[in-house]
Amino acid sequence: MALYLKAAEILDKVERKEGAVKTLVYNSKFQNIKQLFALVCEAQKYSAVLQNIIIATKLMKDTKLKMNLAKVLVYDLLIGQGLKCGGSWKVMMMKHRSRLQAELARMKVKKQVSRNQDLLSTSGRQIEGDKLPRYVRVNTLKTTVDDVIDYLKREGFLYLGLASRMEDLQNFSGKTFVSDLHLPELLVFPPKMDFHAHFLYQAGHIILQDKASCLPAYLLNPPAGAQVLDACAAPGNKTSHLAAIMHNKGKLFAFDLDAKRFSTMSTLLLRAGVTCQQLANQDFLKVDPESPEYSQVEYILLDPSCSGSGMVCLQDSCSEPQEEEGRLKALAAFQLRCLNHALHFPGLCRLVYSTCSIHTQENEEVVSACLQQNQGYRLVPLLPAWPERGLPPLTQCLRASPATTLTHGFFVAVLERRPKEEEKGLETPSQNGSPICAKPQVTGVDEAQESVDMEAQPENPTKKRNSKKKKNKTQS
Repeated sequence: MALYLKAAEILDKVERKEGAVKTLVYNSKFQNIKQLFALVCEAQKYSAVLQNIIIATKLMKDTKLKMNLAKVLVYDLLIGQGLKCGGSWKVMMMKHRSRLQAELARMKVKKQVSRNQDLLSTSGRQIEGDKLPRYVRVNTLKTTVDDVIDYLKREGFLYLGLASRMEDLQNFSGKTFVSDLHLPELLVFPPKMDFHAHFLYQAGHIILQDKASCLPAYLLNPPAGAQVLDACAAPGNKTSHLAAIMHNKGKLFAFDLDAKRFSTMSTLLLRAGVTCQQLANQDFLKVDPESPEYSQVEYILLDPSCSGSGMVCLQDSCSEPQEEEGRLKALAAFQLRCLNHALHFPGLCRLVYSTCSIHTQENEEVVSACLQQNQGYRLVPLLPAWPERGLPPLTQCLRASPATTLTHGFFVAVLERRPKEEEKGLETPSQNGSPICAKPQVTGVDEAQESVDMEAQPENPTKKRNSKKKKNKTQS
């Protein structure tokens, strides 16, 4: 039963965005990692099918099981290799097997299919077959891109240079890699490349982070010495990216209400070598923008809770359309509150709003409503060469998707305070004499998420080896 309890626990954490599946599995210390990883991935892939069966048969009511535990048990009972537990749990599931099988058969008849995999939605089958690259962000707080490339080359990797087009990110295999064509600190590897056991990952020299998730910090682009606020920060990958861009100079306020996610963030930032942070296990909406402590905050990254519909590892909810619409409406209202709250910080010059959602309600509609209510701000045009834009008329924003950008689904918008001369005629009062913002830097014109060890990290091995190589050349 330990297998199913651990699998359900990981599914719960993924839904709370505490980390990516592979990272959570590897950090679970479970005895059979391969078996656990396979079960979690398959249960995710069939999530909507399993949930429909569980709801239709009222299994949770009859057994008192929670949803994710029910999913992994039903998956192995109906679709997998059979239950791998005994005792009362197996007796309980076998008691309900007949009606669970009957419901699965009814679903196949209704959809006129004969195979279990044919029950997957078109998007689900596309995601299953979509081989997204493995993205690795070099943590420049501990090393450099050149040092990491040299280190990997000495390990037998073949470096193919800088990618020049999107196709270059998918037409390679084996121990080969390229530099990303959009983000300079991102290296791109074939889809199944695994770095969880690699020294560079364990030492915090590289961060396993999807390319789309790197965009918010990259696009905010705060200078060294700035005061920056990460509003909904956990599990911390974007926070560590901000610190790297700031060269650990300045002050980085990071908030998150969820205690478990907050703990994960604290550990991740420690391993990444972040020292400029000021963390608070607090609801961002309860942070007072008028507090003198935040009077010098000029940059805010806001990545609020969302539906997660863009995450390849998650399936859309199989709720009724009315329930799903209600859920999105509630999320959008929360996101708009967060965005309006962030714009009340008196020194704010530049803000990034991002979600891992594909829904217009959480993306363009939230930004449009915010701009109507805050006419002292405007959108910044982003990365003209980026292949997927925000939906009209908000084409200044970016979207990302597995099919077009070879990433998870994502949305990013950058808002900046209008210059004073543009504010003439706009009824947008200044809060406490807000300073006139200097012209912000415009870049490019930037759970999968992961738990980590808290052990002290050694010095940069890549840099050390390079120094030895140069010394030997000098002596010779």
